Amino acid sequence: MLIIGLVVAALAGLAYVRFLFERRDPIRYAVSSVVAVGGAAVTPIAMGRCGFAPETSGVDHLMAYGLMAAGAAVALVVLRSVFDRQDGVSDDSEAFAGEIRSGGYRMGWWVPWVLLAPTLAILIIFLYTPAVQTFTLSTRLTRLGAPRSVDVCLGNFSELLIASPFRLVAYPLLAIGLVYGARFWRTRTSFATWPRRAADVAAIVAMLSVFVALYAMFSPGGGGNVDFRSVYLTTVIISVGIVVVGMSLGLAIAYLAYRSLRGGSVYRTLLIWPYAISPAVAGVLFFMIFDPTAGIFTHTMDTWFGIDVPNYRESTFLAQTAIILASSWKILGYNILFYLAGFQAVSLDQVEAAVIDGASPWQRFLKVVWPGLSPITFFLLVTNLTYAFFEIYATIEFMTRGAPAGDTSVAIYEIIRVGVNNGDLGRGAAQSVLLFIAVIGITLWQFRTSGRRVTYGGA
Repeated sequence: MLIIGLVVAALAGLAYVRFLFERRDPIRYAVSSVVAVGGAAVTPIAMGRCGFAPETSGVDHLMAYGLMAAGAAVALVVLRSVFDRQDGVSDDSEAFAGEIRSGGYRMGWWVPWVLLAPTLAILIIFLYTPAVQTFTLSTRLTRLGAPRSVDVCLGNFSELLIASPFRLVAYPLLAIGLVYGARFWRTRTSFATWPRRAADVAAIVAMLSVFVALYAMFSPGGGGNVDFRSVYLTTVIISVGIVVVGMSLGLAIAYLAYRSLRGGSVYRTLLIWPYAISPAVAGVLFFMIFDPTAGIFTHTMDTWFGIDVPNYRESTFLAQTAIILASSWKILGYNILFYLAGFQAVSLDQVEAAVIDGASPWQRFLKVVWPGLSPITFFLLVTNLTYAFFEIYATIEFMTRGAPAGDTSVAIYEIIRVGVNNGDLGRGAAQSVLLFIAVIGITLWQFRTSGRRVTYGGA
């Protein structure tokens, strides 16, 4: 089975030269195939070909092929930079470096490396080395304080996924097909027509199908597998809620605070200060507000209005809503700060021209202000998602501790619960690697979709 993967990698190297380069010769074909095979062989060699062992399942084989494909892709990307240099193709960074070398200030090739050495050393020690150790730990069955560990290869990952390799491949391929099919439909329709509107709806449905496909790929539990499907669903609900509520309120409050008013600088400073507190403090504050026995909100609703507020920790909807509100309030000041800066970059001449043309306030916001805020919105979308994925553990710990029945246990909370609290380091590391891959995938997806719609002044 390993030979099949290497043969496919060699063919992929040939196709890489055939379709991406104008200059094609036998040497390039040979080099590309060898490089692709070498990149694909890195992970099987490093892992001792355990992904293709007789006792492994089809899901393990599929993930092993995926690692081989990723290694071959990285190797071919590096090779492309070499071929581009041979063909005289240069990117913007190389052109900028050429300007520096040709100017009055000249430096040797070694000077940037010397200047970057302290930063690179810190990154290697505190970032890259722990990351490699996490990948290594994810392939082992080990417990905190145990003297020995057992190599389980990709077993910690396969127990998070469904047991059918066919469905594991079919679901994402179907979702990708729907995405590209909707995109093809949009390119074949005219703007502001009913077919275009239908194509836009189909594009939204296709994007949602990606999340549905991921939901179907994760294991529902049972048979020795982990119920990671519920963790994924909870993570999506809470993360989307934090991003939508935090960014919407941040934009609305910043729009109001940007107007001229007496004491405006003090008012804006008070709006920003919640970002200075930690997620743990935000969890404590909202716990004191919504606590069913002594919370401020429950006490006020009971004494003033006679309403008996239910215990939010016993309701999935109320618990998730409380987490979303607390986390959105925590990052609200951050969003307000950047949107206030974004409003200053909006062209007042365009706003005044829209007023002269008779545009209503809502039309001016949609047609003039909102496009001018697209760079800030794109940046906040990335940072808010990163916050929602990685920084809400303390808020959940102080408010719900994953209750009720794990319905507020997002991915980062589950990782710490499994890896630290339960001491199952291998499974916790595997889930952290999965979260890392998910964040990279979502970020790249944002740059390929939302990033294309960002408009910069003067561009």
